[in-house]
Amino acid sequence: MRLSLLFTHSLEKIFHQKEAKEIATINNLSLLKNESLSFQCRYCLYQDDDEPRRQLRYELKGDLAEFISVRQVGHVPSLFPCYRTTDDDYLSTAPGLFPDPLMPLPDKTFFVNSDYYGSLWLTVNPQNESLPTGESSLCLRLFDVASGEMLGSLHLEIEILPGALPPQTLLHTEWLHTDCLADVYGIEVFSDAWWQAVRHFVRCAVNNGVNMILTPIFTPPLDTAIGGERTTVQLVGVTQKVNGDYQFDFSALQRWVELCREEGITTFEISHLFTQWGAHHAPKIMVHKGGQVVREFGWETDAYGQKYRDFLHAFLPVLCDWLRGKGLEKHAWFHVSDEPKISDIDVYRRASDLIRPLIGDFPVLDALSDYEFYQQGLVKNPVTASDRLEPFLSNQVPGLWTYYCCVQKLNVANRFFAQPSYRNRILGVQLYLYRITGFLHWGFNFYNSGHSLEKLDPFAVTDGRGAFPSGDLFVVYPGKDYQPVESLRLMVLREAFQDIRALQLLESLTSREHVEQLIARLAGMSITFTSYPREAEFLLELRRQVNEQLTRT
Repeated sequence: MRLSLLFTHSLEKIFHQKEAKEIATINNLSLLKNESLSFQCRYCLYQDDDEPRRQLRYELKGDLAEFISVRQVGHVPSLFPCYRTTDDDYLSTAPGLFPDPLMPLPDKTFFVNSDYYGSLWLTVNPQNESLPTGESSLCLRLFDVASGEMLGSLHLEIEILPGALPPQTLLHTEWLHTDCLADVYGIEVFSDAWWQAVRHFVRCAVNNGVNMILTPIFTPPLDTAIGGERTTVQLVGVTQKVNGDYQFDFSALQRWVELCREEGITTFEISHLFTQWGAHHAPKIMVHKGGQVVREFGWETDAYGQKYRDFLHAFLPVLCDWLRGKGLEKHAWFHVSDEPKISDIDVYRRASDLIRPLIGDFPVLDALSDYEFYQQGLVKNPVTASDRLEPFLSNQVPGLWTYYCCVQKLNVANRFFAQPSYRNRILGVQLYLYRITGFLHWGFNFYNSGHSLEKLDPFAVTDGRGAFPSGDLFVVYPGKDYQPVESLRLMVLREAFQDIRALQLLESLTSREHVEQLIARLAGMSITFTSYPREAEFLLELRRQVNEQLTRT
């Protein structure tokens, strides 16, 4: 029995296969004292018998061992890894098994299949304190559980630099779908278990650079088939009295805000007030009426009919007063409708004109990519698809946001299973260079099929039944005890947002021009959202040189 081991960086994807891909090995790392950084141990166990698997145990030794988590990279299926039209920067375009979930190892043991490659994912994490500065050695040892024999060991030098990343200034939202938590765990919305799951998933999001949270005042009208509905997660209680007047109960919203603030969320997105892809209807709104709870608004509701207009006139001023009373006048953002097309511009204008007088100075942001929406003054804070940014950048739109989803499949950054991890992490450099204010993604934990026709097990079905390329729908999986299982893609995205903060720190100690020149020199090109080095080495060398300059400056 022989065990092959090597350390490599976080930007490799190690597939469960027999053929050995040539990958970069590492023997040292450096990071700032409040930074998280991941690396991998690739392994392959060779046996002379027909035993299908072995149980191994890991052991960590060194000054930083207590700050390092070790997880096994799991593999999940994808029947739809990418669209037919792709660029040449995909690892695979065929269905198969892909490395993604990082499975916890509470007893420090894991199983390996003989003759197949796999990996352990190690993360240096300061947790609630700074890492001890200086150089230290880390030793990873692997043992056969049955015999107790040590099968192999690796050593790594880690340097913790004295500098600290500055606080994140860029707003970052990954939409948390709380109905999916109720559905996948089989728990009741607003039960103690549901609130516990919400807290765990919010905490995970914050730990990975999310500071803004989608807040379901009503069940968000997102990715829902026309005429269909998703599990109700309405935070605002609504009662209509006999005379037609409305009363509003904000107690669940109060609990939500308190929980999210306790976990580190700074900014709240009020869920969309009109349906997706056109703003023609109202979201599903449940109302206490005549002694029962009924769906008073939804797909059957004309968004501009008198009934919904009267409701918004009654509700929005009261909500805004409540938000102001909680000190959120500068930390709550409204949505009108998600992803309207240019053909929807007149409908969107009506929706925007309806709510703007009712929400005062609260900002509005929506995912839309046609410049005409901004040009006509319909939205002050456009969230523009990363492959549609050019007119917004050339016209120097202030406070610009960007996003990507399944449609952004050619040349731009994204995080599909089938794409190399450097294509995920390059986003940080791009956001820094173009002074982007915020980044939005719709799928932190979307576990439904397309249009939410089915509720799915994300470990078994990763593409929404062929609706989205795997990697678009979620970056966490539902683990035991309502704890999220992080993906390697989320860890890489976290490093991208840390890159922004490291570049900002270097800029504060030198100059913007200095940092931009450093990036351009190492890249050998002028980086745009569609043009960037197609290699991991650029990002690794950039951080190495940034870290080196931070210690000298």
